[in-house]
Amino acid sequence: MITILGPTASGKTRLAATLAADIDAEVISADSRQVYRRMDIGTGKDLDDYVVDVKRVACHLVDICEPGTRYNVYEYQRDFLQAYADITSRGKRVVLCGGTGLYLEAVLKGYHLSPVPQNAELRQRLEGKTLAELTVLLAELKRRNGSTMHNTTDVDTAQRAIRAIEIEEYNLEHPVDDRFFPQLQSLVIGVDIEREERRRRITHRLRQRLDEGMVDEVRQLLDSGIPAENLIYYGLEYKYVTEYVIGKITFDEMFTQLEIAIHQFAKRQMTWFRGMERRGTVIHWIDYDLPLQEKVEAVKRLAANHAPSDITSPSPSKDQDHG
Repeated sequence: MITILGPTASGKTRLAATLAADIDAEVISADSRQVYRRMDIGTGKDLDDYVVDVKRVACHLVDICEPGTRYNVYEYQRDFLQAYADITSRGKRVVLCGGTGLYLEAVLKGYHLSPVPQNAELRQRLEGKTLAELTVLLAELKRRNGSTMHNTTDVDTAQRAIRAIEIEEYNLEHPVDDRFFPQLQSLVIGVDIEREERRRRITHRLRQRLDEGMVDEVRQLLDSGIPAENLIYYGLEYKYVTEYVIGKITFDEMFTQLEIAIHQFAKRQMTWFRGMERRGTVIHWIDYDLPLQEKVEAVKRLAANHAPSDITSPSPSKDQDHG
């Protein structure tokens, strides 16, 4: 398996699809929001990226859930294994691609996860607390658990923070049952994009997505009966555009706050990837500015010439479902 990771707006999807077309592989997505159907513009599915020389590259784990539901890393591991087995049974190679660090690491490091039930009493107790207050509570629980899960990359709303606290609380009180996850090895490639170029691309893409109808997409989701708080739960585009549509903020406030939030999100993604390196994952960084075909050739050379130390070493850990 070859893994392509990078922050938002780094061109990782196009690289993964082009590489997959070149080596007769299929792509498995590692994006926590692109699993939802009809959430296309806001999640940046960019499905055209999977068309290479008029041929569509197969991509798995996109459009597999209904909006309004809450997909989690436990389910992602299950679905990843099914997709991986399907692809490899047909003699194809696998390219894992995404920017959701928790999903990537859950696969690459073989996290042993267990489902965690909702705790109504805890949720009632935490209701009304601010995200800042919840973040402090979560940090203390993580300290007590010695947990590396629930970094701020994905805990960017009060609802997500409450779910993370719920899981950490459960982990304190219940022993973790081991869940089998095979030890997979992967060459891991990171797209290294300079900060100012990343910021420029993020702003450009935000304007483009608004022009393409991102506000209408959110309106249609709301009109279909999905509660506003469920869309806000997904964070980023869906949080701020929903708040605009329901009249909580103005268009200009929405744009400014969302732009800042996406920049912060990209920075947190890079923080997570650096953390992966500290935890033992070897990431080979490739310059974003290289022409696409040169990037593909660089990945192929690394795949052909890697030593055992160039491959991420699975180190199964015991932790709970991110939710």
